[in-house]
Amino acid sequence: MNTLPYKDLFLDYDDTLYDTHGNADIALKELFEDFNLGRYFERYEDFHVPYWETNVDLWTRYAAGQISRDTLIVERFRRPLSKGHGLEDVSVEFCLEVSDHFLDLCANKPGVIDGAHELMQYLQSRGYRLHMCSNGFHEVQYRKLRASNMLQYFQTIILSEDAGVNKPAKEYFDYALKKTGAKRESTLMIGDNFQTDILGAKHAGLDVMWFNPSPESKHATEPITYEVAALKDIMNIL
Repeated sequence: MNTLPYKDLFLDYDDTLYDTHGNADIALKELFEDFNLGRYFERYEDFHVPYWETNVDLWTRYAAGQISRDTLIVERFRRPLSKGHGLEDVSVEFCLEVSDHFLDLCANKPGVIDGAHELMQYLQSRGYRLHMCSNGFHEVQYRKLRASNMLQYFQTIILSEDAGVNKPAKEYFDYALKKTGAKRESTLMIGDNFQTDILGAKHAGLDVMWFNPSPESKHATEPITYEVAALKDIMNIL
């Protein structure tokens, strides 16, 4: 059994355990080919780069409650697609068709962050109660959990759609505590996003562990409980 005061671990999923960016990169290339988008873009990078720029911006705004899920789904493809020659006026219907296909491709990808399965097996063996905390969409997250064989590790899945509010809102973490029966003082939040996972949980009164695989370029802007650069490092702490 563990000797630290934690009994419950809240774990972010995307880019903490599941290689969301890597899997999406593969899916985006497949999408480009499936829709023959090379007709409109001279290079794949002319679509790839604005997609990721747009995606980061929209997810940040979605987490802050500034835009709706529907807006995110349409805009993350409308913006990059509109840069294609002959695609300047992209319809909502086409964006939705592209988005549906992209989510299908993504949801079937099994890739996880290096050491994710080993970490989860270790945490289970140490007696922690494990709960997934995510802003991801309900139907997509469960498919990704099954594709990556990670559903087995979690006692509870807490999604923002069920909570009615996104991380980093305090209300999200209050909902997660109520849903799991966890105590604030004996719960640790682990995640890769400093704003949504770490500051959100910290400001909700939880201890936090920042998974930061790029410590040379990303730095904490507030004091935090723990910081690790690799998932394996978590096992040296917990």
